[in-house]
Amino acid sequence: MPAFLLEVGTEELPASFVAAAIAQWQNWLPTRLAEAQLTTTQISVYGTPRRLAVLIEGLPDRQPDREEEVKGPPASAAFKDGEPTPAAIGFARKQGVEVSDFTVRETDKGAFVFVQKREVGQPLADVLQSLVPSWIQDLEGKRFMRWGDGDLRFSRPIRWLVALIDDQVLPLELTSGGSTVQSDRLSRGHRVLHPEPVAIAQASDYLATLEAASVLVDPAQRQAKIEAQTAAIASKVGGQAELPEDLLAEVVHLTEWPTAVLGQFEERFLSLPAEVSTMVMTSHQRYFPIYQATAQRDPAAIDARSELLPCFVTISNGDPAASETIAAGNARVIRARLADGEYFYRTDSKQPLESFLSQLEAVTFQEQLGSVRSKVDRIGAIAHRLCDQLSIHSSDRLLVSRAAQLCKADLVSQMVYEFPELQGVMGEKYARVSQEPDAVATAIREHYLPKGAGDQLPQTLTGRMVALADRLDTLVCIFGLGLLPSGSSDPFALRRAANGVLNILWDGQLRLDLTALIQGIAADFHHAFPKLAGNAETLIQQLTDFFGQRLRTLLQDEQGIDYDLVNAVLGDGDANYLLRAIADPLDALNRAKLLQTLRQDGRLVALYETVNRATRLASKGDLDTATLDPTGLVNADLFQQPSEAAFLSALTTLQPLATAAQASQAYEPLVEGLLTAAPAVQSFFDGDTSVLVMDPDPAIQQNRLNLLGLLRNQARVLADFGAIVKGE
Repeated sequence: MPAFLLEVGTEELPASFVAAAIAQWQNWLPTRLAEAQLTTTQISVYGTPRRLAVLIEGLPDRQPDREEEVKGPPASAAFKDGEPTPAAIGFARKQGVEVSDFTVRETDKGAFVFVQKREVGQPLADVLQSLVPSWIQDLEGKRFMRWGDGDLRFSRPIRWLVALIDDQVLPLELTSGGSTVQSDRLSRGHRVLHPEPVAIAQASDYLATLEAASVLVDPAQRQAKIEAQTAAIASKVGGQAELPEDLLAEVVHLTEWPTAVLGQFEERFLSLPAEVSTMVMTSHQRYFPIYQATAQRDPAAIDARSELLPCFVTISNGDPAASETIAAGNARVIRARLADGEYFYRTDSKQPLESFLSQLEAVTFQEQLGSVRSKVDRIGAIAHRLCDQLSIHSSDRLLVSRAAQLCKADLVSQMVYEFPELQGVMGEKYARVSQEPDAVATAIREHYLPKGAGDQLPQTLTGRMVALADRLDTLVCIFGLGLLPSGSSDPFALRRAANGVLNILWDGQLRLDLTALIQGIAADFHHAFPKLAGNAETLIQQLTDFFGQRLRTLLQDEQGIDYDLVNAVLGDGDANYLLRAIADPLDALNRAKLLQTLRQDGRLVALYETVNRATRLASKGDLDTATLDPTGLVNADLFQQPSEAAFLSALTTLQPLATAAQASQAYEPLVEGLLTAAPAVQSFFDGDTSVLVMDPDPAIQQNRLNLLGLLRNQARVLADFGAIVKGE
C-alpha cells in the first residue's frame, strides 16, 4: 500500500509555531483523509526549525467507488400526464442522469423520485493533489507574514516542497505573486553539518535519509537525545540537571541535531539566590541549570551554595566539534547577566525592604484605581476582614498585617525591575535579609500562588490570608470599574484570581463566608471610589454570579464531579441555594465529593428513589424549603393509613440529624438517616397502606404535601436532589 510524504521547507520557524503546527496536523489530518475516502494505517507528523512534514502510510491506490441514492422531487411534481416536468428534467441534469434512470418509491410523506448514482473513485495522486495545498494554507499561527510580491501567508517563507507517493514525485505548486515553489524529491540537510541538498528516494526512507544529513525530524527523538546527553553531562560533574517542561519543549523545536554542551560560571555567583541564577539560565539564555545531586530545594535560602553547581548545560544546534568554543561563548554571556544580578542584589540589599514602600506611590496599579501603594493599603484592610471572620489569633494577625504591608515592596527593587519574573521571590529574599519574621518572608512569596492551573498553593496561614486579600481586591475593584471578562478576553486574569481564591480556601480547609466578605469589600470600594462606583447591589450580584461560574467550572473540570451532582450542590436555578454554596465554598466542595462517593458506592440510587419523588410532589404544596421540624405542620389526626404515621416518625428521627448536619457540616449521619427512612417513604407511595397525596380533602392533601416537603427540606441540607439525573 502506498506511503505519502509531504515536507514543507522554510526559513527558521518559531519553536511555538512548530509545536502548534504539528498539533494541528495531528488533529485534523485524519478527519480530512477520512472525508476524502482515504484509509491509512499510520499518520506521523514531524517538525524541525526548518521544516514541517507528514508521512502517511497504508494509503489505498485510489478512492473506493461509491453508490449513492439521491432523493428528488415528489412524483406528483416530477411527472404530469406521464411526462417529465421541468422539475424532473432539472433534477436529472443536476445529478448527471437520464429521466429514465428515475425510480419512484413510497415514503412516509408520499411518493418521491429517487436516483442511484455511482461515483467512481479517483486515483490517489489526483485526490492528494487537490487536498495537500489546503493542508499547508490552513495552518494557523501568530504573526504570519507575506514575502516577495505575493499574498501567500505563512509563519516564515516557504523555500522548498517534497511530495512523494512511494518513489514518485507528486506534482504540486505553491504560488505567491511572481514566486512559485514546485514539489520535488530534494530536501535540505542541516544548515551547517550538511548544507548540500538531500535526495529522498522514496517516502518511507524519509527519517533515515534526513538523519544521514544530520537532521532528526522526529521531535521525540530529539527530546530523548537532549535528555540523555544532559543527564550524562550533569552526572560527570556530580550533579543533576533540571529540565523545565516548557523550556525543554522549546529547545526541542529550536534544534535539528541537538548536542549538549557543558558550560561553567564563577563560583562567586553562587552567593546569589538560586532563583536568580536559574531564572537567568532558563528564561533568558535557554540553559539547563545543574543542581547538586543531594540538594534540598529551600525557598528560604538567600544564596545558592547548598543547591546549585557553577555549571549549566546548553543545547547546541551547530557542529559538535565546536563545543568548546560554544561553551566559552555561553559562559561569557551568562557571566554578564549574572554580574548584573549580583549588582542588583547587592544594591537592593543595602536597604531594608520596608524602605521601598514609598516608591510604590509612583507605580500605577490601574489608571482609575491609583497606585500599587493604595492597593497595598486595601490588601491590608481586606486581610483584616479575613482575620476577623476566621478568628485569627492576635499574634498571627500582626504577621498577616506586616506581610500585607510588604507584599509588593520588591516591585520597585532593581532586581525585579530588570527581571519581573522574580516578583515575590525577591520580596522573600529581601525580607529575610531585612530580618523580617519567617512567616512574613514566606507569605510575600506565597501570596502570588497559585500562578496558574495546577500550580502550587500557599501553605502558610499568613500566605493564604495575603493571597486571598490580593485577589479579592483585584476582583472587586476591576468588576467595580465594569471591566468584566468576556469570552476569551480577560486582561486582568480575573478568572484565574477567582479560581485561586476557591482553591486556596479548599486547600487550606478555610470556612469563609465569601458572600459577606464580597459585600464588605464592595462597600469599601464604593466608599473609596464614589465617582467610579456604580450600583452596589449590581456589583455584588455580578461577583456572586462570577464566583458561581468558577465554582461550577472547578468542581466539574478540576475536581471531576459529575455535572448533575454539581447542579445539586449549587442549586439547579435556585439563587438562594447557590448563595449557600458561595457563602461557604469548602462546604460546597465537601458535599459535592460526598455525592460523588455515594454515586460510586451505589448509595445514591437508594437516596434518589427516597427523596426525588417526594421533591417533585412537594413542589405542589406551599411549604418553604428551609423548615425542618414537623412540629405544627403535620396533624396526626388526619392520618388515614399507618404509612403516614411511619413517615412522620421517620421525619422526626431525621430532623435532629439534618439540624446537626447544618451546624457541623458532617453529612454522613444524615445520609444514613435518609437511607433508613427509605422503607417508610416507599410504603407511603406504594403498597397496601399507600396514600393518594392529592386527596380531594384539602386538609388531608396539605398534610401529606407537608410530609413530603419536610423530607425534601431535610435532604436539601445535603443537596438539591431534584437536580440529580437518575441513572447517571
